[in-house]
Amino acid sequence: MFVSETDAFVSVSRLPDAALQHTYLKLYSKTNRRGGHPGRNLLLNGVVTHAGRVRSATRTELRRSIRVLRRSAATSAVSPQLEAIAQCESGGDPTAIGGGGLYRGKYQFSVDTWHSVGGTGDPAAAPEAEQDKRAAMLLARSGAGQWPVCGA
Repeated sequence: MFVSETDAFVSVSRLPDAALQHTYLKLYSKTNRRGGHPGRNLLLNGVVTHAGRVRSATRTELRRSIRVLRRSAATSAVSPQLEAIAQCESGGDPTAIGGGGLYRGKYQFSVDTWHSVGGTGDPAAAPEAEQDKRAAMLLARSGAGQWPVCGA
């Protein structure tokens, strides 16, 4: 983050550690991808003080923000079973490509399977909500066996 000499500073002991930063960025990105409105990215853009200055976010502020982002992510329409499958298959990344390019998207669809549930184009290029919808259709139609390792 660019900091000018007029910006306020936070002592190093109050700054978030790398794990907390990673958690925040992952949840912020996930909320944003799902069409949510996560607001200002405190980690990258800092916190505006009452005097109008910008300073780095503290651990406490980031933790508070993480709680809000988790609540937002929890209101997702995806079942816990599909959420677990997505985490196992792609780490929840809707743009993931695996198996030498054969499996694509958050749920690692093959192109044939994607088309069989009404998907068009490349699953990894489809919006996350569309991938969630098609995965729910596949799960309802064929069960978790479509994901032999992650669906068990």
